[in-house]
Amino acid sequence: MEGRTLRVKGPKGDLSKDFSPLAEIKISDDQVVVSPVGESRAARAQYGTTRSIIANMVQGVTEPFSKDLLIEGVGFRAAIKGSTIDLELGYSHPVVHPIPEGVTVTVADNVKIHVEGADKQKVGQVAAEIKDYYPVEPYKGKGVRIVGQYVRRKEGKKSA
Repeated sequence: MEGRTLRVKGPKGDLSKDFSPLAEIKISDDQVVVSPVGESRAARAQYGTTRSIIANMVQGVTEPFSKDLLIEGVGFRAAIKGSTIDLELGYSHPVVHPIPEGVTVTVADNVKIHVEGADKQKVGQVAAEIKDYYPVEPYKGKGVRIVGQYVRRKEGKKSA
């Protein structure tokens, strides 16, 4: 730990992050101890956030975080091309999304996307950005969904 930056190394990666001065971080006997600086509401909030982020960093370098996405729709598919993911989502053009460093994306059966990495925030951000290109619509269920996500379906128009 140098100044306000904490660096975590593990078998699956290497993460470093700057933290707020409102949370005090001490390393002693293979333990990281986080405590609030003062009694203010902001200090208590930063303490909890800092503790949670450090726990996720330690977990991420030992066992990577992952999100699975599923593409549903006729003609919808995905493919990896170099350091980008190429999505065909029914638009007149293919959607090309860059894959950030530290995150690996794999595609199985052209419709199952697996996003994995040591940084929980990056993994969730990449999954959310891919999903935002074509969120699931409530009538037919077409679109990109995160596996396990509940999508409320609506009944179509009634004919007389």
